[in-house]
Parts: sequence; C-alpha cells; structure tokens
Amino acid sequence: MGKFRDDAQALLALVGGADNISAVSHCMTRMRFALVDPKKADIDGIEDLPSVKGSFTQAGQFQVIIGNAVADFYADFIDVSGVSGGSKDQVKAAARSNQNVAQKVMSNLGEIFAPIIPAFICGGLVLGFRNVITSVPMFTEAGGFSLDAGTLTPADVSQFWAGIGSFLWLIGEAVFHLLPVGICWSVTRKMGTTQMLGIVLGLTLVSPQLLNGFAVADTPAKDIPVWDFGFAQVQMIGYQGQVITAILAAFVLVYLERGIKRICPEVVSMIVVPVFSLVPAVFLAHVIVGPIGWWIGDAIAAAVYAGLFSPLRLLFAALFGFLYAPVVMTGLHHMTNAIDTQLVTAYGGTLLWPMIALSNIAQGSAVLAMSVLQRRNERAQQVNVPACISCYLGVTEPALFGVSLKYKFPLICGMIASACAAMFSVGFSVEAASIGVGGLPGILSIKPPFWLAFAGAMLISIGVSFALTYVIGRRRLTPTQRTGADPAAIATAPAGAATSADSPAESPVEDGSVTLTAPVSGAVVPIEEMPDEVFAKKTLGDGVAITPSTEDVLAPADGTVLVTMADTGHAVGLTLTDGTQVLIHVGIDTVAMGGEGFTCHVARKDRVTRGQPLISFDRAAIAKAGKSDQVAVIITSEGEAGPLDLRSGFDAVAGETVIATTSSEATVDA
Repeated sequence: MGKFRDDAQALLALVGGADNISAVSHCMTRMRFALVDPKKADIDGIEDLPSVKGSFTQAGQFQVIIGNAVADFYADFIDVSGVSGGSKDQVKAAARSNQNVAQKVMSNLGEIFAPIIPAFICGGLVLGFRNVITSVPMFTEAGGFSLDAGTLTPADVSQFWAGIGSFLWLIGEAVFHLLPVGICWSVTRKMGTTQMLGIVLGLTLVSPQLLNGFAVADTPAKDIPVWDFGFAQVQMIGYQGQVITAILAAFVLVYLERGIKRICPEVVSMIVVPVFSLVPAVFLAHVIVGPIGWWIGDAIAAAVYAGLFSPLRLLFAALFGFLYAPVVMTGLHHMTNAIDTQLVTAYGGTLLWPMIALSNIAQGSAVLAMSVLQRRNERAQQVNVPACISCYLGVTEPALFGVSLKYKFPLICGMIASACAAMFSVGFSVEAASIGVGGLPGILSIKPPFWLAFAGAMLISIGVSFALTYVIGRRRLTPTQRTGADPAAIATAPAGAATSADSPAESPVEDGSVTLTAPVSGAVVPIEEMPDEVFAKKTLGDGVAITPSTEDVLAPADGTVLVTMADTGHAVGLTLTDGTQVLIHVGIDTVAMGGEGFTCHVARKDRVTRGQPLISFDRAAIAKAGKSDQVAVIITSEGEAGPLDLRSGFDAVAGETVIATTSSEATVDA
C-alpha cells in the first residue's frame, strides 16, 4: 500500500471523482488535471490535505502542488482512481475544453506566431536599415551631406549602397511577402500534422504564377489572370502578406489530413493521405477560404484603421497605449501581430506598431527609475538592470514580472506614460513600414518622414514614465527596498558582521555542516523575485533563483538523487547527507518542452558528489520555446543540520560560490 494512498483517495473525491477527470499527469512538483467541470473541485478541502502544498488553475489546467514526492503520489492516485495516466500534451489538450472561445483563439494565435516572431524582428530591422539607405534624402545634387536640403538618398549616390538596398529586399520580401509559408508551417507544427504539407500549401498561396497580392488593388478586374475550367473561372490571386487567409487555409489542411488518416488503411496512407488532403486544401484555399480570409483581414484592418483616423483617434490611442502592457502579461498581445501585418498589407504601413514600441520604452523607463532609486540595493539591481535593457530592446516580460508587478506603481506609471506617448504618436500619424523590434530600435521600423515625431513620442514615453516612477518611488519605497539592508539589523549587528548579500566569493566548507554551492553560474536573487507563483510564494520551500550564464547544472553538495523527470529532464531532486532535500528546477513551465533541449545525466537513487553534472540544457532552445531559463534552487525539507542560511544578490560561479550554509563559520575567500 502506497504511503499517499489515503491522500490520493481523498483528492480523487475532492476533484469531483473519476468521472470529472478528462486527463491527469504530473511534472516535477505538481499533479496536473484537466477537469470536465472545474467548479466541482473543492479547493479548500484539497489544500487541507497533508500532502498538498497548494493549488491553482492555469491555462485550463487545475494543478495541485505536491513537491518532490509527486511521482509516488501520482502512482498511488492512478492506482486508487482507475484513471489512465496521460501525457502532459494530452492534459494540455484536454484542458483547452475549460477555456472560453476567446481564450482558445488567443492561445492558438500565440502558439502560431511565437515561432515566427524572430523572423519578424530580423525582417523589421533589415527593412528599417534599408529604409535609411533607399528612402532618406541626405545628399545634395552637388554631393554634399545635408539632412535639411538633401534630395538624394545613399542608394542614389552610391552603387554600393544601391546594391545593399537591393540585396536586403531579398530578406524583407521573404519575411513579409512570403509570410503565408511560415504561418502554414507553424499551424501544422502546432496541430501535429505533416509540416511539409503546410509549407507546400503556403507556397501555393504566394506562387509567382499568381498575381501578387499587393498588386491586386491597382489591377483592373479584366486584367486579373484566371483558371478557366469551362463552366467556371477562378481568379489567380496571390495572398502575399495575408495572415487570416493563411491561418484558415492551414486549418483546412489540418482537418482534412486528420479526417483522411482516420479512415485510410495504413498500407496506403503514405500515398492517399498527402494527395487527398493537400490537393483539396489548395483548391479550397483559392476558391473559398482565400476570398473569405481576405475579406475578414481587410475588415479587421479597416476597423482598426478607422479607429486610428476617426475623430476619437486620440482616445483610441490612449486606451491602447494604457492597456498594452497588461495585455502582454496575459499573452493576448500576439493578436496585434496579425492586425499589424494586415494593416501593412492593406495600407502600406501601420500606426499600431509605433504604439507597441512606445509601451516597451515606457515600461523600460519605469524600471530605469527603479534602478536609480535602488542604486545601493545590489540585489535589486541584479533584476533591474537586465530588465531595463531588455525592455529598451523590445522584450518587456522580465521587467513586467520581475519589477513592475512586484512594486505595482512602476507598472501604472509606465502605462500612463505609454498612453501619453501613444496619443502624441497617433496625433502626428506616425506610421511604421513594417513590424520590427520594439523598444528604442523601433525607430528603424518607422517611415523616415515620421522619425522626428516618433522621437518626440519616445521622449514623452521616457520622461513621463521615469518622472512619475521616481517621484512616487521616493515616497513609496522603504529604506530596506532602496538600499537592500534592514536598518534594524544593521544597527544591532556586531562590527564586521557579514550580511547575506555580502561578497559571495566563498569556498565550500567541510566542518560537518551543510553547504550548497551554486548549481549554475549567473545572477542569484531571492526566490520571491522569480516570476512563478509556486516558487515565489515559497509553496515548496525557501530558496533562490539564478539567471544562468552557463548550461550545465552541477550538484550543489554530496547526496543521493531523490527524483528526476526522465521524460523531460528539466529538474532533479536530491537528498543530502544530513537528510536535507533540495529541488533544482530549470526554467519556468519548461515541462511543456517535452525534454527538447534538456539532457539528464543521473537517475533516481544515484549517488552524486558536489560539482557532478546533473542536467545539461540549451538556453537557446528554451528561449525559442518562449520560456524563462531561470533556475530555481529550493530547500523542500530541512535535514538534521537545521535550517539553511540562503544568500543572494551577487553573481555566482557554478560549483564554487556558496549560496546556502548551516555553518556560521564559513569564511570569505579573499
């Protein structure tokens, strides 16, 4: 009989019984349920169970936090419930039934666009630089340089720059004109069907045999080529830059392929499935789906365009600018990629993208003000500085989750500044030629005639956000938050006593106490600053978070492997020699990667020594998956040596720097 059998039986009843469970799996610390009716779950009763450390719902999944022993608990739960265990993907798929239509649409859009965003960023920067070369008159007829009186661009006066401009269009065209290829591939990848068929479908939407979609508006109807089937004609129109059409066509292909696979004998599936899914999908894409998608895309773009040029345009801009940062935190901001792309396709530019870049700048400036206010707080600066740089380069999540949400007022100040800057930008009709990188480099995506106006909007975004945050922060931040030191502790500490944020360059001590060294190199911060609710609230125990600069997780002390995630390789639990239990978890929600980018070097019950490799991980793969690579080191259970003194607020070296010890005699290595 398993030791968790009683709690497992109780949990089964409290989640509504076996009939209320669509699927169940587990990760390193949590049971993950997809419930038929989430309202049947008795949250209070579940959290009163001795084995349960908490619960929450995320993306339609009901998650129950167990800790290192989750694998044993899961085995007992499957035994007493009779429910078949499922994979994490199965639970994730089942959990979608708990999302409303809007959540499902936004979730799907986010997953479709996430793999394409790096191409958007690259293409935007390339086209921005090309705009400077081919569109900014900075030379006079006499050959002199003049931004005021210039009539010739660098491409006009130099064959080299003319060649560069022509070459760069190769990349810009591939990213934005041939976008349907990437979208069709991404949809089939997400839906688990044949990706190559998605690529072929995308290519048929942008084939050079078709009239380029960007030329349709200027081409008389009689001059548009057609396929003539005798009884009917179909216009040979391309869908370059079209987002909605590509998404709809790709889903037609997906469902055709799935349907045919279900009825097709395996022996002929290699021939039948591709032919009878791709050919009808291409036909339907050009006859039905394409025109419908074009109309929907144009309607959405026209509605946004009307809002941006209506008498209420400033109100529209203020609302968008104010709400964009909170929308980013929900993941719904991916929808703007589709709208921006459609605006560029339909009108040759977008007023939406400049406001997004300005929102990035506003949030970055709020964090910059926090950095100035907390300049003597080394621990806070470990988060503030990289978060500010990230924001100014267009990635706001580290600032939003690591700083702004923690203190709240920087978020509001940034939102107000973003609204002001958005009103200024739309008031001057600042237009971007394409989607590009956000933040300060966003000016490269702006059409040259609007550079001066956008620079003014940037100054408003920076100035208002910084000033508001600084003024409010001077009143709101406590001395401890500003300096990182506890005044009472400083006043009573003996002369020469070291705080936990003092120089970390310590060597492991071996005096019978427990000493943990950093499992990875990088910036060490308190676990409360980790943007994951379970870790930050210390549900599993106290600890630290490390933003890694290396990709190998080393054992922080001698011990035995308590648990690993064999299928995902992203976490390891250890029992140290005194009984202390330590969980090392790489990344946030990296369980969803299914082991891609992770290699676990140990198995359960293996003996390990300090500095021995436990996990190797690929930071680039984690970033590509849209996840954080921050490493959590959690003390899930104290041993005989007693509680550990956790240390943070410095840069650690893997296997060398002490991050926790029970010894009061650990010395600083000069």
